[in-house]
Amino acid sequence: MKNIMLVVVVAGLCGCAASDSELAKSGDWYQIGYQDGVIGHSQRSYKVLSELGDVQESDYENGYSVGINEYCNPDFAYQIGVNGQYYEGVCEGTDNAQKFRMEWQRGWNEYNH
Repeated sequence: MKNIMLVVVVAGLCGCAASDSELAKSGDWYQIGYQDGVIGHSQRSYKVLSELGDVQESDYENGYSVGINEYCNPDFAYQIGVNGQYYEGVCEGTDNAQKFRMEWQRGWNEYNH
């Protein structure tokens, strides 16, 4: 139940979040990075980010790092998989990478059957 509540809260926050272009216009590169990380997207390149505006790359990377740390929690990996969210491999190299992938795979397998 706790896992389901977290997913609902995160999904709700993402729905209310400002768009990337609005965040870039206001200079909130940390939040852009955080949003990418917390939903498990791969880190964007400087070139891609620069299409949004005057990039503050270190702010983006700091936010991304915090978001990835939250996303890569193996306690929520099963729920991510069973909800059909594809895993882009962003947790590789973290302390819990193997456990995260195993739990995500278990959920993904259930989602696909």
